[in-house]
Amino acid sequence: MSKIIASAAIRGAHKIAKRAEENLKEALKKHGPDKKVEFPNTGYYLPVIYGITGMAVSTLGDMEKVLAYSKSLLPSVPSEKVWLPYLAPALDAGMATLFMDEIIEAIKYVESPPYTMSSEPTDDNLWLGAADDVIMRERGIEFVDGSAPGFAACVGAAPTNEIAVKIARELQEKNIYVFMSASADGKSMAEQLKEEGIQMGWETRLVPFGKDITATVFSAGFATRAALSFGGVKPGDFRKVLLYNKNRIFAFVLALGEVEDEKYAQAVGAVNYGFPTIADTDIPQILPTGICTYEHVVSNIPHDKLVERAIEVRGLKVQVTKIDIPVAYGSAFEGERIRGEDTYVEFGGTKTHAFEFLRMKEMDEVENGKIEVVGKDIDDIKEGERLPLGVVIDVAGRKMQEDFESVLERQVHHMINGAEGIFHMGQRNIIWVRVSKKAKNAGFKFHHFGKILIAKLAADYPAIVDKAQVTIYTDLEKVDRMMEEARKTYRHRDERVRGMTDENVDTFYSCTLCQSFAPNHVCIITPERLGLCGAYNWLDGKAAYEINPTGPNQPVKKGDTIDAVKGQWKNVNEFVFAKSNQSLERFNAYSMMEDPMTSCGCFECVVAVLPMTNGVMIVNREFPEMTPCGMKFSTLAGTVGGGVQLPGFIGIGRQYITSKKFISADGGLKRLVWMPKELKDTLRSELQKRAEEEGVSDFVDKIADETVATTEEEVIAHMQKVSHPALEMPPMF
Repeated sequence: MSKIIASAAIRGAHKIAKRAEENLKEALKKHGPDKKVEFPNTGYYLPVIYGITGMAVSTLGDMEKVLAYSKSLLPSVPSEKVWLPYLAPALDAGMATLFMDEIIEAIKYVESPPYTMSSEPTDDNLWLGAADDVIMRERGIEFVDGSAPGFAACVGAAPTNEIAVKIARELQEKNIYVFMSASADGKSMAEQLKEEGIQMGWETRLVPFGKDITATVFSAGFATRAALSFGGVKPGDFRKVLLYNKNRIFAFVLALGEVEDEKYAQAVGAVNYGFPTIADTDIPQILPTGICTYEHVVSNIPHDKLVERAIEVRGLKVQVTKIDIPVAYGSAFEGERIRGEDTYVEFGGTKTHAFEFLRMKEMDEVENGKIEVVGKDIDDIKEGERLPLGVVIDVAGRKMQEDFESVLERQVHHMINGAEGIFHMGQRNIIWVRVSKKAKNAGFKFHHFGKILIAKLAADYPAIVDKAQVTIYTDLEKVDRMMEEARKTYRHRDERVRGMTDENVDTFYSCTLCQSFAPNHVCIITPERLGLCGAYNWLDGKAAYEINPTGPNQPVKKGDTIDAVKGQWKNVNEFVFAKSNQSLERFNAYSMMEDPMTSCGCFECVVAVLPMTNGVMIVNREFPEMTPCGMKFSTLAGTVGGGVQLPGFIGIGRQYITSKKFISADGGLKRLVWMPKELKDTLRSELQKRAEEEGVSDFVDKIADETVATTEEEVIAHMQKVSHPALEMPPMF
């Protein structure tokens, strides 16, 4: 390691240590050692400290032990003339820096948090602080499925606002998250983007953690929690945490502007994780490989080459579909909001008729690449107009099937939303689309919708889509005529899917997509049990296999039935055993009490048994409060995830709650005794239908929620009051 970097990093670590010690001393004096400390709504205490050392910091008093341990890792401040011929002292200093960063940041939450405590900046507060576990789970799945190949920790600021915007846009177009912290010459990259009117937050993947250098630790905390929640790594197993990040979380540091001692300390802390630093200034380099996959520190890179060089040094594989449209394109723009005052033209919502419809045609009926606009184009209308919209996509392919129409049609939302300045919501005939003034001024026309759809269908589904053409309707009469045809097809599809059961198919589909994060986890998707992430149903699995026969979705023949009630089949067991690295001998599709399916960490909800009630509770990731089982969602998720079988607990997709196969071997829907009100209200109509099928039409209102019960005892009291059917059912154990 360069002697200059090592010396600077150690000096920086000592400076952070002094600050942490002073802050802790003052906080202890003011609040006492029993004062609770946490990053709000997280189940991993202070995650870097917890993940690396196993120390669970929950009070100010707990920090004293961590501070003492951190200081014990610090080498003496070296003389400028002293050579440090090996890496260990500086790496120890870097790790100690991250521990002390967390102490400093956690104390901020005790005092007066300088953060918004939300997923996006507010008008008067730019900084987001630590990601809570709701965000962690939502964003984590993007790292699992590859839609987010990695993240860039941008420390400091670019020389100009224009350069900052170009770096951010290049990272967004490559779908890479941008985590921003610290400053250079008094300004941060996030402040530069704000001055240029760039929308930031988790939705757009531009995340302003904090202006303080210590806020850099939130990037390391995000990476550590990925190992703990998705990878099943145990707290304190520092070697596995660091190797997991080196091999699975493709992150790097972009050092923008002057690099002071404290920044060197953060950079060396990141090296422990296998995250290299790429700088735009002429700082000493560390080119030999070792801890990182390739170089550790690369410097003096021109700004127009910075992102490209960082991707190369980290060993990232980024595949981006280039689309011939006049605005930027990438998954990062899916979360962009287009406010009313920024809108040039609007379609659908509650204002006009609008729909999208994908249909299969014969090969000779489709002219590949053809795009037609029927009605007014954007140059024919005034700013602020609302138009009807029909998007009809005709596809043909030798392997295309009618079952795939709805699968491809659902992707229209993501495809259209990827364009900068374009907003899309909904599906079928309940869509809402906006084109911003900025996009219009850049030259966006309605035929560009077709360009996006044809390019993405060709790039993402080459195995089943050989040809595609798109017709855009903005003429009301033609929109209404085509929408009626689309509605007939929608009804036909619903009837076909509604009739599918696990019994009338001989093949299920696997999903091992999450094994990039949870190596032993295997999802088995059936017609009546979608994937636990909620994103893949049986038809999706079937389509995915046709698209990529060697991919993560494979057909699994059921074979001989071992137990029809519990949902266990010979061939499925053999497949799960082989694909779980021989860690799981069997699983039951319909039971949570005996050999349940494993969970990776991407689940939408957790089902947990409440022993005293003879029933189960369900909590979704959006619910941040305590639940009757004595754990918040974040704690439950850490317990259930990582690919382990844990009888009495399962991760699920929320639509599985209304399936006839929902824990059917354990008593089914009538076992449900508690769930958050928001989730209950969202699913109310489907729950009501299922309850009527079960012969308990008044069942939905018998399910307790947080408005009537927050403890198991209160749930029991509510159950007795309303005569909940679980009270009369056989014991679950």
